[in-house]
Amino acid sequence: MSFRSSKNGENVLPFPGRRALAAAPTQKSLLPVLIVLHQESSTPGRVGNALRALGHTLDLRRPRFGDPLPETLDLHAGAVIFGGPMSANDSDDYVRREIDWIEIPLREQRPFLGICLGAQMLAKQLGAPVAPHPEGHTQIGYYPIHPTEAGHAVCPNWPDHVYHWHREGFELPAGAELLAEGDDFPVQAFQCGHAFGFQFHPDVTYAMMHRWTTRCGIVESPGARALHSHFADRAVHDVCERAWLKQFIDGWLKRMPMSIMSEAAE
Repeated sequence: MSFRSSKNGENVLPFPGRRALAAAPTQKSLLPVLIVLHQESSTPGRVGNALRALGHTLDLRRPRFGDPLPETLDLHAGAVIFGGPMSANDSDDYVRREIDWIEIPLREQRPFLGICLGAQMLAKQLGAPVAPHPEGHTQIGYYPIHPTEAGHAVCPNWPDHVYHWHREGFELPAGAELLAEGDDFPVQAFQCGHAFGFQFHPDVTYAMMHRWTTRCGIVESPGARALHSHFADRAVHDVCERAWLKQFIDGWLKRMPMSIMSEAAE
């Protein structure tokens, strides 16, 4: 989710306890994946499910509530920065620190994935502007997506529609490759080395959708889908989006340097 909240996170207490989520006992040798979340109630959703299914533990960090980010990803298989109600343009210290921190996976050529807000942070780290739609349009609900030839090469069988919740978008960073296009927000997915940014939300589970539409409501902005269409469209498009995400995650983690994979298996 990348949608500015009217409360701006006021009166939020520090997250009281954090722990890595357990993986299957037969896969303990695999390195954990760093998970960066932005609210107390946030979860890694379907992305977390896919990573645990592969045998990875999840190292959950919430920098907004004081969690540090590692100085290297040598002890992680990759990193994912998820969405949130804030903007990549906010002046909050933790927002700036997260954007600056993305330089580490880029420099170390580790698998990195930014989802919605995380993709906008990646775009800013790479020098691209992040801004609202010039006509005030939003994407809240399911919308068509158009993969490029490069997108099909990275991961085939893209869904026709994907789930969104944002009002800001970004330009394609210099040197990055466009993987998927959209209508109101042209840049939907891009790649820069081992780093990927998705403007949409393949991570959203059915429970998360209920939570977002209940707590956040459906914003009455140009382009936002009506509440009933979120669940009706999910019944049509979710199976394909879920299968595509699993295929993408499998290939994404294989981009980890072979020397690191060998060390993890020893």
